[in-house]
Amino acid sequence: MRISSLFYPLLGDRAFGPIGWAVDVIAVVGTLFGVATSLGLGTLQLNSGLVYLFGAPSSGLVQVILITTITSIAAVSVALGLDKGVRRLSQLNILLAMVLLAFVFVVGPSVFIAEGMVQTIGEYLGALPRLAFWTQTFEDTDWQRQWTLFYWAWTISWAPYVGIFIARISRGRTIREFIAGVLFAPTAFTLLWFGIFGLSAIQVEMTGQIDLAEQVKTDPSVAIFAFLQALPLSQVASAMSVVIIVIFFTTSSDSASLVIDMLTRRDDQPSLVRQRIFWTVAQGVIAASLLLAGGLNALQNVITSLGLPFCILLIFMAVALFRALRADYRGYSMNELVQGRAFPEVVSAAETTQEKNHVSEGFDRH
Repeated sequence: MRISSLFYPLLGDRAFGPIGWAVDVIAVVGTLFGVATSLGLGTLQLNSGLVYLFGAPSSGLVQVILITTITSIAAVSVALGLDKGVRRLSQLNILLAMVLLAFVFVVGPSVFIAEGMVQTIGEYLGALPRLAFWTQTFEDTDWQRQWTLFYWAWTISWAPYVGIFIARISRGRTIREFIAGVLFAPTAFTLLWFGIFGLSAIQVEMTGQIDLAEQVKTDPSVAIFAFLQALPLSQVASAMSVVIIVIFFTTSSDSASLVIDMLTRRDDQPSLVRQRIFWTVAQGVIAASLLLAGGLNALQNVITSLGLPFCILLIFMAVALFRALRADYRGYSMNELVQGRAFPEVVSAAETTQEKNHVSEGFDRH
């Protein structure tokens, strides 16, 4: 189960040679630095939260201690394995996140949130065509590079690790179930999460309770904690947020270590605990090094650079997936596909019509 295997419909057995090794190396490096960037950003947010809540110092030493703590928890989780460690920690995290989400909705401006979510989803869909082609050509700012391109590259760097991890736990699912579970459900939850927290924060800003805009301008990492101060039981909610952030990045690190372990060991080699722990520690070391070297700017620059090569690979992956599905639908094997015998040049009109009429049935079968 490797990224290079996705290129078999295009390359055949060459996918398991030097070309495939190069693809897997890019996937490993992208995953390492992608998760390390997340760990670094989470550490900055945790440090800011501790400064805001308890007056702790904001320094490289504190950030290294936080990274060490998260890495240690992740190492224990990855040593326990997928079922005993990663799954239980993830379930705990989702439970805590749902409790915090419900708390903000209930004690916050519930009617304002409900109305705002309907309106803003409509405004987003209306603005999407323009935003899809917006390149900030006529504006002399650096906003798009620091935000749009950064998050684009950051998301792409997570693609190999998340794809393989979800594939591992989705064996036996249909394509329709996979898309519903991986694309639609997270998108719906994301809309709910940002709708509740974002609109609640906008209400706090509009009513003048807290100058959140100024807080974000000073330090974006502290915004969540400043926002929670406007709600009842703010100390409890802030403490829960700290725990959620720690577990979120812990589960990211341990699951990424499992994937990297699969990408880097031989087919006949069992998964070794010490090797999984090694990759967990490597992520922490990279995150700490980037933070000490340049902080947020270093994290952004590294991940933006790593996102481009994997973006190119994603294009070829899409072509390979399309070819594999089309061949499978017509009843050809992978060997026939790579040998060029899957798609004859002349296809009868009857076969073409039959294929069009049974596309949905074919995909249901897959």
